[in-house]
Amino acid sequence: MRFSQNPSLRLLLLALLLLAFLAQTQTVLAANESRIKDLARLQGTTPEPLTGHGLVVGLNGDGDPAGSEAVHNMVRSMLEKHNVTAPLELITKNTAAVMVSASIDPTARIGSTIDVKVSSLYGANSLEGGTLIMTPLMDHKGNLVVLAEGSVSIGGFNIKSGAGNSFRKNHAQVGTIPNGGIVKVKMGGSYTDNNTVTWLLAQPDFSTADQMAQVINSRFGMKLAKASGASSVDVMIPDDYKDNPVPFLADMGKLETKFDAVAKVVVNERTGTIIVGKNVKLREAAVAHGTLKVVVNTYYDVSQPGNFSRVGNTVVTPDVETDVEDREARVLRVPDTSTVADVVGVLNDIGASPRDIIAILEALKRAGSLQAELVIM
Repeated sequence: MRFSQNPSLRLLLLALLLLAFLAQTQTVLAANESRIKDLARLQGTTPEPLTGHGLVVGLNGDGDPAGSEAVHNMVRSMLEKHNVTAPLELITKNTAAVMVSASIDPTARIGSTIDVKVSSLYGANSLEGGTLIMTPLMDHKGNLVVLAEGSVSIGGFNIKSGAGNSFRKNHAQVGTIPNGGIVKVKMGGSYTDNNTVTWLLAQPDFSTADQMAQVINSRFGMKLAKASGASSVDVMIPDDYKDNPVPFLADMGKLETKFDAVAKVVVNERTGTIIVGKNVKLREAAVAHGTLKVVVNTYYDVSQPGNFSRVGNTVVTPDVETDVEDREARVLRVPDTSTVADVVGVLNDIGASPRDIIAILEALKRAGSLQAELVIM
């Protein structure tokens, strides 16, 4: 029996092909979806910054210089609080003045802990092995919120062996104290307002906000959500969850929704980094780019009088050489592109350095060819 003459096998094959197509379609759609809690944050839960000024001790000679008057005053003040009289000539090379910073959830409860960052203020070589003395952290109004203390972890080291020799791994003047801050005051934050919660989008976009509202309404079968702008979605809490909205928020945060964003090209002129985002397109254009390279080298010779001469002085004479190289510009046609791969291919074809490409992108943006927002860091 031939396969083409068997209707049952043909139907089975068509069904398998259809299932494969649907599975591939679902995979493509899912690739453009994310959970709501990954795209937005509830209003009222944005972390609040805290800062403080403290001392790190036990630095084995790597602390601030011994002549630091500010550190001396801080150490004397700290010792006097413990009824210890500090000598006038106080040596504090084992101590470093630091700024202490942290971020706290406004809904955090009294007694909960948060991570703390410690940064050297003056001339300490390293905070390795140090311990932060109890330091109050204040909010923007100057109210005490957290007490921080504990061993500082820097994830590296800074070794100096004399004669200008040193070896450093990571940045030794900044460290962290995991769970080093204890919340002492209730912040009074709330994520509900008149039985309504608001999602704040990390990347404001009207399309994303509208899609988010539609997914929430579809899931709960009621018109609970409404996009109030490009950056926020207001959601009413159902009557069944008003006494305990946590399960409702947890379920809502796990919903998958489509997202969109403005096409962007981000460039960092300091490092020559170029990031091309999704939906970036180029309209047809012509690019001519040449590079003028000027190199100035100075060599020094020593001119001195002859042997046993009693006149003349030894002098250093500079010899300056200038090299100018003007690379001939070539004209490159930039075709219309529709994908990120096409844009990357065009940029590679230009054959310029990253910093030259940045200049070309700026010119393409001004000419209207670059169909994206150009962000320069």
